[in-house]
Amino acid sequence: MNEESIEGRIADLKTTGVGVFGANLSGTCSENLFRVEPGHSADFVLEQATMLMSYVNKLTLHVMFEQDEAMLCAAHYLSGMAKALVEDVAHGMVLGCSAGDSKAG
Repeated sequence: MNEESIEGRIADLKTTGVGVFGANLSGTCSENLFRVEPGHSADFVLEQATMLMSYVNKLTLHVMFEQDEAMLCAAHYLSGMAKALVEDVAHGMVLGCSAGDSKAG
C-alpha cells in the first residue's frame, strides 16, 4: 500500500471512543479506567501514539540497565495508552467513521 492511499483513507477519519486501557481496582479489564474520546482526527491520534511508543522504547532501554521498577510500570501504562489510540483508529477505519459522523458504537 503506498503513502497516498493511506493518507486518503485516514484524512477524514475520527476516533470512535472504543479504545480503552487501565484495569479497574479488581485487576480486570471488564471496566477500564480510561477511554479514548471520540471525534479526534486519526492523524493527530497516530502522531500521539507514535510519541508514546517512543517514550516506551526509551524507558524500556533504561530499565534494561537500571532495573528500575517504576520505569517499567510507566512503560507499561504508556504502551497501554498507545495501544488504545491505535485500536480506536483501527476501529474507525473498519467502520469508516469520518468528520461528518457522530459517535460510532
